[in-house]
Amino acid sequence: MNYLKRLCVLHKSDGVCFKSFNTKRAISSSPVLSSSELTVPKTEIPNKDLLATSNITCRELIRPPKFSQKRYAWVVNLDTIEEKKQGMIDMHPTIWGAFPRLDLLQLNMHWQLLYRRVDWSKLPTRAEMPGGGRKPWPQKGTGRARHGDIRSPLWVGGGLAHGPRGPKPYFYMLPFYTRVKGLISALSCKMAQDDLHIVKSLEIPTDEKNYLENLATERGWNTSVLFVDDTDFMPRNISIASNNIPHFNLMPVYGLNVWSILKHETLVLTLPAVEKIEERILFHLNRLDAVDVQKRFDYDHRPPPPNN
Repeated sequence: MNYLKRLCVLHKSDGVCFKSFNTKRAISSSPVLSSSELTVPKTEIPNKDLLATSNITCRELIRPPKFSQKRYAWVVNLDTIEEKKQGMIDMHPTIWGAFPRLDLLQLNMHWQLLYRRVDWSKLPTRAEMPGGGRKPWPQKGTGRARHGDIRSPLWVGGGLAHGPRGPKPYFYMLPFYTRVKGLISALSCKMAQDDLHIVKSLEIPTDEKNYLENLATERGWNTSVLFVDDTDFMPRNISIASNNIPHFNLMPVYGLNVWSILKHETLVLTLPAVEKIEERILFHLNRLDAVDVQKRFDYDHRPPPPNN
């Protein structure tokens, strides 16, 4: 097993020798590499003129990170069924390249399921039941157990002792930055899974739903698509065409949320929507009054203390 004790070390820049732990003698038959073979080939870096004429849309990112690389996404068209790449856009890595926090996604999904829920079930107590009032039999002398009312919870047909007393709301507020970072995780997941598509606008040439269905089938957009723009007034053709397709929805950028992103398999954003998302999220991540924002959105279910 002497060959396991040998260690390969770089002795000089113009050669390689093998040295053993149990001997100081160098092996004379060791292969020797010339210095020209050890040099790293140089790669040509394109100049700025070539980058300026390329299809990459270089934007001035807000608060660019120091140690993270930019993400890039294709800008495609919607005016033809066949996909035509119109260029690339650089994306902010803080938003589109973050590590996905599955725990934050679960918290946001659970919150969006519960905050609008109201339990309306209500069962009557013994005081609210009709009938009753008299004692079913005398207290003593019958040998039976003593009872005072036939609408007692002990009786069949009586009231319920600890039943639901609706309406009961399940509303609560998730911490503000849990929602912000959950949205970042959802957007980064769509970017990593190649389910995020960037377009210049949502204009399509016709208002027939077959056009959108064929476009989604041709490009592999699956069966549910969410189109997001920075305005409330969507283009006429895509509004009419998506109205007849169950899982093709339009949404303004201020309504974008974790539930809607994860519910749809494909997310389509316009260029103004991308800029608006980055602007708002980066503002909240770097604002100076973050503590006050968390207090503002705090909601407490506990009743106030009694007045002594």
